Amino acid sequence: MPDYDLIVMGAGHNALITAAYAARAGLKVGVFEKRHMVGGAVSTEELVPGYRFDYGGSAHILIRLTPVVRELELSRFGLHYLELDPLFHCYDGDEFGAGPWYVYRDAERTAAELDGLFPGQGEAYRRFLHDWTPMAEAVAELFMSAPGPLELGKMAMKSTGKGGDAAHNLARILRPYGEVAREYFSEERVSSPLSWMAAQSGPPPSDPLSAPFLLWHPLYHKGGVARPKGGSGGLTRALARAIEAYGGEIHLNAAVQDILIEGGQAAGVRLAGGDTYTARAVVAGSHVLAAADALPDEYVPQAARDVRVGNGFGLVLRLALDGQVEYRHGQNEVGRTGLGLLVRDERQILRGYGEYLAGQPTTDPPIVAMSFSAVDDSLAPPGSDVLWLWAQYYPFELAQGSWATRTAEARDYVLNAFERYAPGTRDKIVGELVQTPQWLNDHLHLPRGNVMHLEMTMDQMFSLRPWLGAGMYRWPGLKGLYLTGASTHPGGGIMGASGRNAARVIVGDLTRRGWQ
Repeated sequence: MPDYDLIVMGAGHNALITAAYAARAGLKVGVFEKRHMVGGAVSTEELVPGYRFDYGGSAHILIRLTPVVRELELSRFGLHYLELDPLFHCYDGDEFGAGPWYVYRDAERTAAELDGLFPGQGEAYRRFLHDWTPMAEAVAELFMSAPGPLELGKMAMKSTGKGGDAAHNLARILRPYGEVAREYFSEERVSSPLSWMAAQSGPPPSDPLSAPFLLWHPLYHKGGVARPKGGSGGLTRALARAIEAYGGEIHLNAAVQDILIEGGQAAGVRLAGGDTYTARAVVAGSHVLAAADALPDEYVPQAARDVRVGNGFGLVLRLALDGQVEYRHGQNEVGRTGLGLLVRDERQILRGYGEYLAGQPTTDPPIVAMSFSAVDDSLAPPGSDVLWLWAQYYPFELAQGSWATRTAEARDYVLNAFERYAPGTRDKIVGELVQTPQWLNDHLHLPRGNVMHLEMTMDQMFSLRPWLGAGMYRWPGLKGLYLTGASTHPGGGIMGASGRNAARVIVGDLTRRGWQ
């Protein structure tokens, strides 16, 4: 008898979701994680006394559009979500301008306030939501199943409603998202934050085929934005408890070195320390290249080696402050609550992308600012804040020097950019973590610092992710080896759809009763 029915390689949130569903279905599950804690990039630790830092993703948005939390009863295992409202805080930093505007959970409140600040833009916002909510809902539906070859057409058809023009909508879906934003909004202080939020998937506003990254914006009003109490790792800690409650086992400090093969089938794993564990099947929740490295060469097609990882992406500056963030506009309580989309204009995003293409750290980055201690007093001491600044774009490979010599320079660029919005922040810093692309590569095992694993471009989306022939969560040519995680459909971000989709395939293959 094998040691397990299913061995899970890695303990990122998608891998844990796959493990939890499999264990709940009655399979004997073993999870093997190389780090000292579960969660991968969705984890939290107290790195500065009294301050809890997330290591990766912090805003929980997409997972709230899935049934994962409800189906796995994660609230029973300690997951408690804190709702954010406003969802986003949009500000160009101009002290003489109109000030910030906010995206609230209530779409009509958002539109009404927009009209008060920028006449006509609230009506444009209503029109944007009306036109693209059907497509956004179609995308969410497509994300919750194994991908097929006709997703773009399905999005166009489902986005039209009765009497709509599918061909016209498909043409818009294929356009750059910056163009689509400008089509609706004449005020750049409205279009730029929406484009900046779309840029969080990776491609710049000028890339063709990128419009869907903007067009799922209506879903933010549907699912909202939330934070697990105690940090982003609250999700993965709850998943670990669920796995163990369903009879699964989790092994930490247990790096998988080799995937064992017997008779052309995945049959277990060998750890870096030499211990071996057998199983009926193995699912790789780590990066797809880590799975390839663990296999004998004859089972790794060239397509697996040719996936496009890219050249870095973003940089995160995580700060412990001995006071609270104070924005220039003065609306500090509401400003500290949601995600700060701090961008002057679209040109700022494109200039940053141009520096990235030239192999240089972005000198004047747009920023996503997160100070979730505003809603969660467990993250920082009273009267203090944790402040996390995500900036784009930052290459893994630099044209000059290395990240060992240029980290301080890049850190100062981010702080200088944020001081435009909240002067005096630098003087409050009592601890910090700078996560460069090199840091993400070395410490979170994200090759070349890409938090999405692979580039989020249409040549690596849907059934083409991670490559054509491997899009159904099965490793082609090798029975019993499965894939999950950001390397697979639908890609990066805290959603869990990949984990659930992979579990549906695995449970169907390994049990007679299939998915329930």
